[in-house]
This record gives sequence, structure tokens and C-alpha cells, in this order.
Amino acid sequence: MSGQREKSLANMASAGYRKLAFGSICDAISLLYKSDPSQEDLEKMDLFLVSEIKRPKDGSMEIKFFDRLKALEKLGSKKEEETGAKQLFDVINSSAKAVDNCSNDN
Repeated sequence: MSGQREKSLANMASAGYRKLAFGSICDAISLLYKSDPSQEDLEKMDLFLVSEIKRPKDGSMEIKFFDRLKALEKLGSKKEEETGAKQLFDVINSSAKAVDNCSNDN
């Protein structure tokens, strides 16, 4: 049972790293242009890639993102342990979808 749980956690971690590496920042960018977003607006946004949001006293907004390169490194080290082209295809496919979704949102 613990083997299945470890595999499930590894799959969840891998999915998270893929999202960090290839996810869309469109919602975070749109947040920069909203002066006073409602709670409903914020709940609809995908801010998974955001590590920190600051609003200094001058009224501006700072958004820090998780490091995509580190996420790619984690994915790469996991890929070295696995074999097969399917995993590489999945990562490329995810990246293409993220770019396409960001283009369609604008």
C-alpha cells in the first residue's frame, strides 16, 4: 500500500512541477491591472505559479513567481529515472497548451 501511495505522491509532485514549469501567468498579469479585485475575481484566478504578492505603500503591486528553471530541473531529474518518449511528449504538450491558452486569453 505504501508503494502505491509513494507513486501517487510522486505523480502529484510531477504534475505540480509541470504546472510550475509550463503554466500560464495570464491571471497573474491581469491581476496587476485590476485596481481592486473582488473576492470572486480572485477565486476564479489560477495563481498557482505565484510565490508572493506584495502591495507596497505607494499603491503598486509586486508579484513574484516560482522558479520555472528549478521546476524544469526537477522534471529533468525525474525523467532521467524514467524511460520512454511518452513523458517527454506530455511535457511538450503541456507547454504548447499553456502557450496556446495564454494567447487565446489575450
